[in-house]
Amino acid sequence: MRHILSYRKLLGASETTTLKELKSIYRGLMKEWHPDKFSDNPDLKLDAEEKSKKIIQAYHFLVSIAPETRELTLADYTETTNNSSIVDFDYKSEVLKIIFEDGNEYEYFGVPKAIYVKLINAETPGRFARRHIYSSYLYRSTSKLVAAE
Repeated sequence: MRHILSYRKLLGASETTTLKELKSIYRGLMKEWHPDKFSDNPDLKLDAEEKSKKIIQAYHFLVSIAPETRELTLADYTETTNNSSIVDFDYKSEVLKIIFEDGNEYEYFGVPKAIYVKLINAETPGRFARRHIYSSYLYRSTSKLVAAE
């Protein structure tokens, strides 16, 4: 959840910012912080490179969790969570990553450690996740991110 808040703060976005607004904010910040604007000052150029990298990362992350993005991919998400078994999962700092048999991967944000412990101890993790995780927490697909890297 800290990532979400820090990315929103960096871009000046809120929970209700639409994809169109987010894109506009992103373009404005990239114009302001593009490293080519600082080609005459190497120190400022390095700062601008770092800032622009953070802006790009924040933008892509916020796009991946936007309601419009999740709405567009809801059918695939539902197909995976209803019909594909969990192959593996990992938990770190309230972020639960679940890898499915069909190759899809999703991150769930704000998951309390107690829920993770219950998932580990569940007789059938898939059933537990369907009841207590899939529709309860903000999520994003990381499948395409892995494929793109």
